Amino acid sequence: MFSLAVSDHFMIAHSFKGEIFGPAQGLHGATYAVELELRRAELDAHGLVADIGLLRKLLRAVLDGLDYRNLDAEPAFKAVNTTTEFLAREIWRRARDRITAGELKTSGALGALKVTLRESPVAWAAYEATL
Repeated sequence: MFSLAVSDHFMIAHSFKGEIFGPAQGLHGATYAVELELRRAELDAHGLVADIGLLRKLLRAVLDGLDYRNLDAEPAFKAVNTTTEFLAREIWRRARDRITAGELKTSGALGALKVTLRESPVAWAAYEATL
């Protein structure tokens, strides 16, 4: 399996509901480092998993929809705790939608997409699924 990964970051504000979150129940900020990894069994006719420039552009476009936002004020997130795990899957979903819409201009079958979301150097979450 071949893979290609790109990274970026984004900043948000949010709070959590539930005593399990302790002081994070209050509004706080987070800066996340994001890694987006695309996998496929065989390289395309150009010897690529995907165009790295297009993959970087796609990730930035996904993150622009979240960057510098208070997620508590976003209607799509009203009923959920926007945990690191939840956000990893949400970024995966948004990236998948752009990939399946053809933004990467790839040929051949893509295998899987993985999003790793790092909230600190010692804690992270990931979501991975086939495309």
